[in-house]
Amino acid sequence: NRIEAIIGLPANIFFGTSIPTIIMVLRKCKESSDVLIIDASKGFEKVGKSNKLRSSDIKKIVDVYLNKETLNGFSKNVTREEIRKNNYNLNIPRYVDSSEKSESWDIYSNMFGDIPNHEVDELNKYREAFPSLKSQLFSRINKHVSKINDGDIKEIISKNSDVINYKLKFKEKFNSFSIFLKNELIINMENVNSNVEEDKIANNIFERLQNIPLIDKYAAYQLFDNVWITISIDLEIIKTEGFESIRQVDPNTIVKKKDGKDIEVQDGYIGHILPFELVQKNKLNNELKYIEDLNNKIEGEIRLREELAEELTEEDKSTKIYDTENNEFISKEIASEAKLLKKSNNDLEPIEVTILKANESFNKEKAYKKEIKTKTSELLEKTKNIIENLSDDECLILLEEKWIIPILDSISKLPELVVNNLFSKVKKLCKKYEQSLLNLDNQICSTEKDLISLIDDLEADDFDKKGLDELKKLLGGCF
Repeated sequence: NRIEAIIGLPANIFFGTSIPTIIMVLRKCKESSDVLIIDASKGFEKVGKSNKLRSSDIKKIVDVYLNKETLNGFSKNVTREEIRKNNYNLNIPRYVDSSEKSESWDIYSNMFGDIPNHEVDELNKYREAFPSLKSQLFSRINKHVSKINDGDIKEIISKNSDVINYKLKFKEKFNSFSIFLKNELIINMENVNSNVEEDKIANNIFERLQNIPLIDKYAAYQLFDNVWITISIDLEIIKTEGFESIRQVDPNTIVKKKDGKDIEVQDGYIGHILPFELVQKNKLNNELKYIEDLNNKIEGEIRLREELAEELTEEDKSTKIYDTENNEFISKEIASEAKLLKKSNNDLEPIEVTILKANESFNKEKAYKKEIKTKTSELLEKTKNIIENLSDDECLILLEEKWIIPILDSISKLPELVVNNLFSKVKKLCKKYEQSLLNLDNQICSTEKDLISLIDDLEADDFDKKGLDELKKLLGGCF
C-alpha cells in the first residue's frame, strides 16, 4: 500500500535508451488503497530522433494526478481488489487501453456500397455539438446501412445552423479574453509573478472552454504556452532592467570566418524586447511593401528568363551562354555576348535577340537587388530610431501585438479545426465505400463486352483469328 501512482511515459525520451519508461509515485501514508494508473505514452512531439513531452502533456499528467481523475484511454483509479485479481501485475495496458481502434471493413457495404450504420455512429461524439447535422449528411436506408445525401459535404457542414451556433458560442466565451489578458499582462505588468500568472491564464482558458464540447482544453493550453515562453522572458527582462528596456536596441552579432578563425562581427541591430519585424509591420508598412514589390520584380525577371530558355534549341543550349546542368543562362557569358552584339550592325538572329533580352533581365535584377540592399539598410535605421523613441503608450501597444494577439489568433482557430476534422472523417468514410465490388464487377463485364465487339470488327488471318477467339472466351467468362 505504498504505490500511489504509475505514469507511463513515451518511448525514446531519455538519452541513452529508447525503451518506454515510467514514473512510480510512492507515498508512506496513503488515504486510499487505489493506485492511479496513467498511460501518457501517446502524448509527445518529435524533436530530431527523440521524443519530447510538450507543456500540455506535462500539464495533463499533473492535473490528472492531482485530481485523481479517470479519463477514458488515459487514466484509471485501480482498486487493490482488481490488482489482486491480476496477480499483482501492474502492467499499464491491463488497466488503461490507449491503443487506437484498428481499421475495419464491412463486408455488406464492400459488396453492395453505402455506409454501414455502425461506422456512421462512430461520429456520434459530434452529435452533442451538432444535433441536426447527422440527418443533413446521411439518410438511413435500412438497419445496416445509410447513404450520404447529395450536395457538397463541406458546404453542408459549414452552413449547418448548429455548426454556426457552435462557432458563435465559442466566440462569445472568448469575447472578453483579450481584455482579461491585457489587464493581467499589460496593465498589471509590474506585479506579474510568471509562475502564478501562467496557471491563472490557463485556468481562465479552461473555464471558458468548460461547456464547449469537442475542443481539447490541453490543445488550447499548448497554443497559449507556445507564446507564454516568450512573454515570461520579456517580463523578466522588464522587471530586472526596467521599462526602458522595451526601447532598447542591441547590436546583432553573427559569427564569420576570418583567417581561418571564427570571429563575432556586427550585422545590423536587433530589438532587446521588440522584434524589428513587428515594429516594421506596425510602423513602416509602406517601406516593407516597397521592398516586397522589388523582390516580386526579381522573381518576374527569373520567370522571364525561364520562358526565354524554353524557346532555345538544343544547339543553342549547348553553347557557352547556357548552363545545361542547372538549366539557366550564365549571366557573365550573356553580358559578354550582348556587349559584342550592341557593337554589331548586322540583322539579329533569334538567339541573338534572346541574348539581349536575357542580358536586360540580368541588369534589371542586379539593379533591383542593389535597391533592396539600400532600402533594407534604410529600413533598419528607421526601425532602430522608432524603437528608441517610442512613447510609453506605443510600447504597450506593441507589447500587446507581440504577446496577446498571437494567443488570440491561435485559440480563435480551434472551432474551425473541429469542423475541418469532422469534414475529413466524413469524406474518408464516403471514400472508403465509394466503389462497391458489385459495381466494379459490372464495370469489368461491360468493358469486356465492349472489347469483344471491337475484336469482332478486326481483320486477321486464320492463326490470329484462333488466338482472338480464345481471348474472347476468356473475356466472356462473366456473362
